[in-house]
Amino acid sequence: MKIEVVRPRDLGPSELAAWRTMRRASPHLASPWLAPEFAVEVGAVRQDARVAVISDGAGIVGFLPFEPSGYRAARPLAWRVTLAQGMVHSPGAEFDGHELLRGSGLDVFEFEYLVSGQPWFTGGSPKQAPSPKLALLLDLEAGHEAYIKFFRESSPKSFKTLQYKERKLGREIGPVTYDYDVRDPEQFALLLKWKSEQYRRIGRADRTAEPWVAELVERLHHLRTGDFHAPLSMLYVDGRPIAGHFGLVSEGVMAGWFPAYDTELGGYSPGMLHHLHLVEAAAGRGIRHIDTGTAGDYKQTICNGTLPLYEGVASRPSAGAGLHWLRRAPVRRVRGLILGNPRLYGLADRALKTYGRLRNR
Repeated sequence: MKIEVVRPRDLGPSELAAWRTMRRASPHLASPWLAPEFAVEVGAVRQDARVAVISDGAGIVGFLPFEPSGYRAARPLAWRVTLAQGMVHSPGAEFDGHELLRGSGLDVFEFEYLVSGQPWFTGGSPKQAPSPKLALLLDLEAGHEAYIKFFRESSPKSFKTLQYKERKLGREIGPVTYDYDVRDPEQFALLLKWKSEQYRRIGRADRTAEPWVAELVERLHHLRTGDFHAPLSMLYVDGRPIAGHFGLVSEGVMAGWFPAYDTELGGYSPGMLHHLHLVEAAAGRGIRHIDTGTAGDYKQTICNGTLPLYEGVASRPSAGAGLHWLRRAPVRRVRGLILGNPRLYGLADRALKTYGRLRNR
């Protein structure tokens, strides 16, 4: 096995074509976060972006996008924003995890949302076994009508309430309309403003404020390459934008990224109304599912599917792996303790929201 580490911009047409072919052949690799177009755009805004190109005697058999996170340690490329991570590989390919790391110049690969089917990163000792988690999906394989049937039957009160609120919005303000792919830069800036305000309200770090993230989303919004695109969708009342979503689409999968709404009309549930229109538009365009991520109480109501993911660390015996463990293990233990205890998680969540309210004041 031969491994060459390059910058995303150094990948040629043949490498990019091989990457796309591998994704088309393996449904578990279909997430837009694993698309070569995404890696190339991240490489344009981050100088530390890297891709390990893995070959055998027959040609290229895999691509591992990553970024350094310490001495001989790495995390998935753009790990701060991606919700699906891992290596893109040929169907049926087998790898040795230690050899993969060594050939990539790494002792440690730390992941939070690793897709399934990657035993070379998840087959360690029981003490090092990754933690399973589930991404929540809007499964549209059976079409829009089947999804609406699920929503109506599983949450009849919520569904009827949303129908009532949309009618009320139309009566009290004006016609409700929807656009799946908005190109207006002012509306794009408005969505990011709403999202930034939301982060501050709940006391979370504002991802949109990071310069490289801001530049990345701008580049992606203007990108149209093959089947890869990043639509901005908007819901309007009487021509006024009231809710929107910016996400990535590739290989029939939408990765939810930045949903947000105008809080002045929060009583009408504009975010949830937008969701219903987005599902209809996406299903009509052949999108099989929308990945909404792993968090959010409202998702338990609207989602009808799951996707297995894994959080953990792949390492090989080395001094670099030992240093990484000393630096990261205590933090992971505390985080795991909080997430695994409903009472501690509730206290931490309330503290963050209180902090957000005080900061806004």
